[in-house]
Formats: sequence, structure tokens, C-alpha cells
Amino acid sequence: MNTRKIRVRFAPSPTGLLHVGNARTALYNWLFARRNGGDFILRIEDTDVERSEARYETQLMEDLQWLGLDWDEGPGEPGEKGSKTKDKGPNGPYRQSERQQIYTKLTKKLLKDGLAYRCFCTVEELEADRRTAVARHQPQVYSGRCRKLPLKAIVKNLDAGKPFTVRLKVGEQPLRFHDMVRGDVEFASETVSDPILVRSGYENLPGMPVYNFVVAVDDALMGITHVIRGDDHISNTPKQVAIYQAFGWKVPQFAHLSTILGADRERLSKRHGATSISSFREMGYLPEALINYLALLGWGAEDGRTETFTMPELLKAFTLERVTPSPAIFDFDKLNWLNRHFMKTASSSRLARLAWEYFGFMLPEKDQASDDVLVWFANLVQLFSQSVDHLDQLPAKALFMFGFNATEARAKEENAEILAADSSRLVLGELANRARAHYEPVTPEIFKEWMNAIKEATGIKGKELFHPVRIALTGTHSGPEFDKLIPLMEQGSTLRLGVPSVRSRIERFVGV
Repeated sequence: MNTRKIRVRFAPSPTGLLHVGNARTALYNWLFARRNGGDFILRIEDTDVERSEARYETQLMEDLQWLGLDWDEGPGEPGEKGSKTKDKGPNGPYRQSERQQIYTKLTKKLLKDGLAYRCFCTVEELEADRRTAVARHQPQVYSGRCRKLPLKAIVKNLDAGKPFTVRLKVGEQPLRFHDMVRGDVEFASETVSDPILVRSGYENLPGMPVYNFVVAVDDALMGITHVIRGDDHISNTPKQVAIYQAFGWKVPQFAHLSTILGADRERLSKRHGATSISSFREMGYLPEALINYLALLGWGAEDGRTETFTMPELLKAFTLERVTPSPAIFDFDKLNWLNRHFMKTASSSRLARLAWEYFGFMLPEKDQASDDVLVWFANLVQLFSQSVDHLDQLPAKALFMFGFNATEARAKEENAEILAADSSRLVLGELANRARAHYEPVTPEIFKEWMNAIKEATGIKGKELFHPVRIALTGTHSGPEFDKLIPLMEQGSTLRLGVPSVRSRIERFVGV
């Protein structure tokens, strides 16, 4: 019986923001590890020195934490920037840029054992070979001209300082692996050729190792049992399998996840809208909604129907066996639906805490706000969050609470048509008379009495009664119910937040 502990890794490059494709990969790895009592390792692939930046590393770590995806091993916590960060776990360093000595040692071992060789072919020679292969309709792979180079020629080239790459000797047997999503996969050895392991070597020292070499080395030395990643890596897998076999290492199991497409069936990109986790975070999506949606991009519940999951429910339901190889379509409407669902189930205090930053100048600094203001704001967010897709839409929805321009409200085409009716003038006149005669706070009960009295006095009812009144109070003819809106207006007017009372709103509007 195989009792080897499951170990998976998420290995992003800090060359940009964490996008939904990589975040889904991280989530699937995390779920698989947590469900099976395994380890989730974070490893930073920062060998692209020119494009890698510490700020991207910090951001992606913060995004993972915001999503709730903690790691058992990896670099230190966000905020500890640079190479001085203390590693978490016994298999570090967890940045490839700090593992150069490991790659150099193993490269020399392959050369010594005759499993790799120096290739002195120039760029021009390789390009000529490629053009010849294209003309003959043959695979564009390395010709192998340096594979059997005599030792005398190798020494001569080294003495002359001729640069070289290090290539792996691939055998004649097909390279096979089992994909947990796609089944058995096989590549003919001649299509893989002898892949480069290290570029730009000189004298007797190998240079910079390439991705396929370092990722195979790191996965093996860190004991990775399952490699779960995007399907754009399928073509890399046979090269990595060949590296495993050269060292005599156990080949991990692979699971290649489907491509994520936009609504136009093209690969998801910025032109489709927000794609980075930080963008969704800034827009006010809840992490649990994004996690739920990412899980559904290529996976589904066993019953084929359930679509809303808490994290514990996901952990219980998720299996790689239910991951599909078919491309996933990123549907913003579906994400918004899920976010609305989780906003409804979130506590009012949590939503208020998350929404505060979006109101800017409308509110005081949070640490200077009184308890009454905090409670009032929580009630406001609870009311308006039911009509938005994400939290950054709240200020626009609630702007009229802090005062609206009556002239602009009257000028709106949809409002002007309603207000031009004789019935609207009658209703607003009756409403103004009652507001001017009332000096106490307006309660929902009092407001209801006013509306009944106006209905009785004018004979006007339904939309003709309520629409002009709502426009006078909010600037639009639709919105939250009066019995919830009226208390917020009255309470807000006493908190020095610039919130007009019901009475002052009516007087301002009718007086325009």
C-alpha cells in the first residue's frame, strides 16, 4: 500500500498580478491537499530576473491569504520583502533565484554521468536547421549534431571560450505519463528531442537553467507527489518526465486543468474585463464568492446541481475526478450572482467594515466615527447591498442619502415625464403641506399616514401616488421600501453626515 503523503505546490512567477487562471490552479491544489491531509507548498519561480519584481511577489501572497489559501511551506509572510525573507518549511529556499547552486550541482552530475552534453551550436546554425526542417515538413527539433561530439572537440571548444548550452540525452522510448484529468498521454521521443537544460554556459561552468529543468528538480527535491497546473504546460511535461527518469526520481502524478475562456471563446485576458485577483478585491467582491466561482471553472458537484459552496463544503465535495478537460467560460453574470448570494449571507457589520473605504469623503475617518454612525452605516449597507453586484457600486446607489440635486432629479427624462402629470403636482403639493406642518422626526408610521391621507384627499393611488413621492425623496422612481428608507434618512440627519431629513428633502424638492 502506498502511504506517501500528498504534497502539491503552487509555483507562480512574480512578473505580474495573480490572475484568475493561476488563482484557480492554487485553489485546486489547496483543496486537494487539505481534503487528503497533505501539504500545500508555495514556491516562487523568479528566474526571469528582468521581469520579476518583489512587489508582485508580495501582492500575490496577500491575494492568496485574502482568498484563504494558506501554505504549509514557502517564503515568509507578505511584507517581508526581498531575499531576506525567512522561509517557512524544511525544503527551502523556496525562490528559484536562491537555488542556483542546487541546479549547478545537478547539471554537473548529469554531464559526468553522460546523461547530458554540451551543445556548441550557434543561433545561426540552429535557425538554419529549423528552416530546413520546415522546408522538408519535418518536426522542428534539434538535430543532435553535438550529441556525439568527441572529447577532443569539446575540450578545444571550451579552451576557446566558446559558449554552450547543456542538453539532456533523451532515449528512444516514448515518454508517457498519466494525467488525472485527461488519462494516459504519450509523446514520441523524437518530438521531444534533446531539450536544453541550461543556457549560456562558458568555460566549464553551466549558465542559467531553463524552466523545465528547475521545475523538475524543485518538484523532486521538495517531494511533490501531484503536479496540478494549467493545460498550457502539457507540452512541457514529457521533457520534465525525461529529467525525472535521468535522475532515477519517482515521477509525480499530473493533472492539467482546462483553459479559461472569455464569453467570445478566446483565452481570457484583460480585454474581457477584470482578470486579476487584486482587481476583483478592489471592486468589492467577497473572497468566498470568488473562491466559489473559481471552483466551478472546470469542476462541478457530484449531484450536478449545487452551485453555492462555503469553503468547508468545497473541501468535502472537491475531487480531481470531477475536473473536466473542457474549456471553462468565465461568466461575469454568474460571478455577480454568487457575490450577491454571499453578500446576503454576510453579517451587516462585516459588510459595513468592507464597504467603508468606498464612501470616501461622504464619511469621517473610521477610527473617528461614533458607535451611532457605525450602526447607521451598517444598516445603510445592509439595505443597499441587496441591489448591487459588488461593494464598489454602493456609493452610487446610496449617494442620494447624502443629498441629491433636485434640479437634476427633475430634469431626468424618466422623472420629467412622471412629474409633468397633474396627478404628480397634486400629490407633491399635499405632501409638502404635511411636511411643513410636521416638526418631529418622521417615522414610517407617520409617513404611511401621510400617504393614506393624500390618497384619500386626491383619489390618486398606485404608481401615480408613489412615484412622484419617491422622486422627491431619492431622485428616482424606484428603490428600497419606504419603511426601511425613512428611518435611515431621519437617523442620518442627526449624525452630522450631511444627510437631509425627510422634511427637508420634500421642502427642497417642491420649492425648486
